[in-house]
Amino acid sequence: MTLLEQFRQKDQELVYLRHALTLMHWDLETTAPDGAKEKLSDAMTFFSTESFKKSTSDEYYNLVCALAAPEEFERLDDVMKFHIRKLKRDLEKMRRVPADFYEEYVRTLNASTIAWPKAKQNNDWDSYKEPLKNTIEAVKKMQKYTDPDKEIYDSLIDQYEEGMTCETIDRVFEELKKELVPLVEKVTSKPQPDHSLFTMYIPTHKQDELCRFLVEYMGMDMNRFAQAQTEHPFTTNMNLDDVRITNHYHENNIIAPIFSAIHEGGHALFEQNIDHKYEFTEGANVNYMGLHESQSRFFENVLGRNINFWKPIWPRVLEIIPEFKDITPQQFHREICRVENSMIRTDADELTYCLHVILRYEIERDIFIGGASVDDLPDMWNRKMKELLHITPESYSEGILQDMHWSDGSFGYFPSYLLGSIYDGMFLEAMEKSLGPVDDILAAGDIKKITAWLKENIHQYGSTRTSNQVLEAVCGKELSAKPLISYFTKRYSTLYNLH
Repeated sequence: MTLLEQFRQKDQELVYLRHALTLMHWDLETTAPDGAKEKLSDAMTFFSTESFKKSTSDEYYNLVCALAAPEEFERLDDVMKFHIRKLKRDLEKMRRVPADFYEEYVRTLNASTIAWPKAKQNNDWDSYKEPLKNTIEAVKKMQKYTDPDKEIYDSLIDQYEEGMTCETIDRVFEELKKELVPLVEKVTSKPQPDHSLFTMYIPTHKQDELCRFLVEYMGMDMNRFAQAQTEHPFTTNMNLDDVRITNHYHENNIIAPIFSAIHEGGHALFEQNIDHKYEFTEGANVNYMGLHESQSRFFENVLGRNINFWKPIWPRVLEIIPEFKDITPQQFHREICRVENSMIRTDADELTYCLHVILRYEIERDIFIGGASVDDLPDMWNRKMKELLHITPESYSEGILQDMHWSDGSFGYFPSYLLGSIYDGMFLEAMEKSLGPVDDILAAGDIKKITAWLKENIHQYGSTRTSNQVLEAVCGKELSAKPLISYFTKRYSTLYNLH
């Protein structure tokens, strides 16, 4: 057996372990009964620890190092070269983590993940403080092992958006906040559309059918796709031929699940459209979450909140949701482009959503750089909500407890949402130079042309290009919030007659 064949055999074992773990996580979040979750969590801890041990073992690491040696490396094709180069770098980090701590780390995060939905549902901050404290401490310890010479919050950001720093985020977020806060104040001072038209009961099975139609219309291969319900929508994949999303249906609010489906569908299309030559390699493991969020938010906002997205499919929407029979596409468009200061990030409009992300980023920065304690977080959250959005949560569930990210230790992830939107402003400029006005493409019902452009320029490369490399290749510019500010100003000045 050659060196490469030995490596592939060991690598495949890790692929199967990760597949099993992803399935267990999917089950934990979707269909597992409450009584089963503790034992399922124990099983996940076991498999995760086994995966960690195998991936950081001397045997596996030595195979990677042998293939990374110049003579062997030059024999590899480009896909395997990328795989080995990235594996070696990541393994050098993870091999600094003691196995007994890793098991404790996984157990801590699983306990927090289980505690969060109960705390949110019961508006019970006190029950969640201890799991959150433990998670923060576990994350801090983990970063000391993996990136001992790096500022901790920079290392957390880099984990989700390679090459990004707190300094760069501060610059572009301040650039955006300076223009966005007064724009939101102008828009919210104007009369809003009549929301009562959309406060109707719509059965969840109809919502599910509409959401499936929408992701297929966007270009989803439904033979490689699944959808389920959960507390917090997310996307996951077992492999490139098994991509799944979840949604949370509200019987009296169909707008939220519609846009959750379009958002998660954007993530799923990115996963489906990665070139199969990268499957089971690091090339298919896209950890540049700003880039990933750019794709979900491009579909959700740039396309999904454009009236021309809806005009060609409105007859089909009415077939699925006859309750909309007295609603025109124009009325629907005004509703989905409503701008108002609201409590819940996932339900926020695309303008105020940016401020929700800035709030979370600033709190994370204060936790890991400013030394903020868990006990301070609810008051800190409420003060920032008042400062940025002029409202104050009336409960923990619509404030500090509303998001799942901190429960599983995903600190550093939140900035990627807004980075994704900033990338979108730049991608929209580049796309229209290539394809012409997006309005015309959508009005013609040719959204799959847009999906194909995204696949050709972004998706197919998986993680072989960092976000900065994608921006350079597609836009030829460095990161700037100016295109997004221009897009926001044009869209909402027209909608709200600000001229």
